[in-house]
Formats: sequence, C-alpha cells, structure tokens
Amino acid sequence: MCHRIDVSTRAAIEVIDITDPLDARVDDFRDLNSVDRRPDLPALPGGRVGKALVIAEGVLVAQRMIASRFAPHAFFGVDRRLAELSDDVVEQPGGVPFYRASAEVMAEVIGFHLNRGVLAAARRPEALSVSEVIESARTIAVLEGVNDHENIGSIFRNAAGLEVDAVIFGAGCADPLYRRCVRVSMGHALLVPFAKSDNWPGDLELLRKNGFRTIALTPGEGSVPLRDAVTGPSDPSSVSSDSSCSSSDVERKLAFLVGAEGPGLKEHTMRSCDVRAHIPMSRGTDSLNVATAAAVAFYEALSQ
Repeated sequence: MCHRIDVSTRAAIEVIDITDPLDARVDDFRDLNSVDRRPDLPALPGGRVGKALVIAEGVLVAQRMIASRFAPHAFFGVDRRLAELSDDVVEQPGGVPFYRASAEVMAEVIGFHLNRGVLAAARRPEALSVSEVIESARTIAVLEGVNDHENIGSIFRNAAGLEVDAVIFGAGCADPLYRRCVRVSMGHALLVPFAKSDNWPGDLELLRKNGFRTIALTPGEGSVPLRDAVTGPSDPSSVSSDSSCSSSDVERKLAFLVGAEGPGLKEHTMRSCDVRAHIPMSRGTDSLNVATAAAVAFYEALSQ
C-alpha cells in the first residue's frame, strides 16, 4: 500500500475575506490552544460534546488533507499561503470557504501567531474497522497505552516513510486526530489507514487469523533480537484451520506492537503475541523512545 499525495485531487474553494476577529464564520479555528474550547476536542469539560474537528496546519499538511478521506469544509489563512496552494485548490462560486485574513487577525482568532499561515478543518468521517485496515496490509503497527500526541504523530510519519500499511490503536491510546498528532505526523495521520480496537487484546487473535506474525517490542527477559523475530519461522498455530494463509504468507505479514514510554506493553498483551523482540543496543542503553523503536522495527521489516 502507498500513501503518496494524489496530485489530481483539487479542492473547490470560494475566497472570503475576514477583517473582524470576532466573525463567527471562523469559529471552527478559534482558540486552538485552549484546554477546554479547542475545536479538535471530542469532549469538553462538564460532559459537553466538542466539535471533534480535524485541524491541518500549514501548506503541506493542508495538501495531504485535501488528498485524504478527511475532506476539508473550511480553510483559514493569509494570502501568501493561498497562493502556495494554487495547485491544490480551484476558485469557484459555492466552493469550500477559504477565509482569507491578515496575520494579525488570524492570530487573534486562533490565539497565537501561526508561522505556517494556513489552517484547514474537516469533520471526522466514519471510523474504519480493524478488519478494513488490515485487509490488504502486509506490515502494521499496533499501539497500546501510547498517550503522547507527539509520539503518535511521529509513528504515523515513520509508518508513511517506511511502507507500513496501517496503524491499530489498542487500549489507553491518545486520539490520533488531535491537532498536535496531525501536525507532528506532517499530515500522514490523515493518509495512513488506522483503526481503534474495540476488542483489546482480543483483536490480536484476529491478526493471527489473517496471517500476521505479532511481534511485541520489549527490552525485557525472554525477548529475541528484532531481526530474528522478523526473519524467524512463524508458529503454524498462528494460522487457524479455516484460514487460507500458508505459513510463508504468515512470515511476510508482520504486526509490530509497541507500548507507552516507561511501562511498555502489558504482560497479558505480550503473552498474546507470537514473539517478544528487543533492539540490540550498546553503552548501557536498554530502550529507545517508542517512535524511534517503532521506526527501527519498520526498517527491519522493509530491509528483508
């Protein structure tokens, strides 16, 4: 699977000038740093329902949003960034509004000066299921307890660059569509398919039935070097009797599990995996940042 930008995709826009920072038409971009009013929050304090919008920052991330299934319903930016999007948008009456403003007005609306100069907002489409995202995948990342937005964004960026086909979120993970995740991922969180597991860790058995070798990344005892885990023979029991996958198919389909910084994967999750693997390191270092460790695993799979 490939996550390149579809350069044939263009968004129809209608340019609307905004001069008043209190203009309600740009409310979907207001107070982006507010802990209780941000438009990307699914839930607000007091049990209130949030807008749960997906916010793209900057020209490149806006381009990737245009090319993704997250169709933008509004843009907000300065004239210079509109010009930089000329290959990605076409002006026509009735198109998606591009609210054009000065940098000063934009800063008053969003709450800070945005060097990237343009934002795009999209509503969340229907979530994909685990079965859908693994259907044609060969390599996937599976996260448990990863609740740092920057780590999640980095994992998406690494996944896109190292031919990982999908990301699955197990229990305890942060929302991958928060603004910081999307920004750090450089928009790849909008392009790499992902799904939230509603049956955790039971969905690991679904992966096995679909021919995936599940590899738990851990520096703990009982783990083998990562390369051995990637290239080693698969347990024939990981293929169910009614599966059409051969053992050779299983060896070529890999699911890398990573856990939160510090505690890592839970013991019962690792027991559900085919193998535990560690990244051999030197100088007394026993582990890497979760996004870095995931990237090493992705590259190991790619290099085989």
